[in-house]
Amino acid sequence: MGVTKLTKYLGFLFVICFTSCVYNIEEELYPDAGCSTVAMSYQNDINPIIKSNCQGCHDRQTNNGNVTLEDYINLIKFVNNGRLVGAINRKEGFAPMPQSAPKLLDCEIEKIEQWIDQGALDN
Repeated sequence: MGVTKLTKYLGFLFVICFTSCVYNIEEELYPDAGCSTVAMSYQNDINPIIKSNCQGCHDRQTNNGNVTLEDYINLIKFVNNGRLVGAINRKEGFAPMPQSAPKLLDCEIEKIEQWIDQGALDN
């Protein structure tokens, strides 16, 4: 192999080896959008969480455990007696919810808890 071919080969090898390795920092590529819990709204924030995680078992028709969470009037009963927060946080003495499914995301729980702390309004 001549010097010119060797130089080209080494140059090519250098380019392949050192430019193909990229050390991206995940936090820079996908910044954490955070979990916004400011001014929680029942309609915009809480109802979608309840609808997608709870109403499959706790709607009027299914009513598992005699618990209906289908609308604000029914949900607020379980907010006021502490059963909603106890269940979604899987605290001792409460049935862990959602049952037979993974725990709600931390952000979803934070949103529900903040909504309650902000007065659990039907907004």
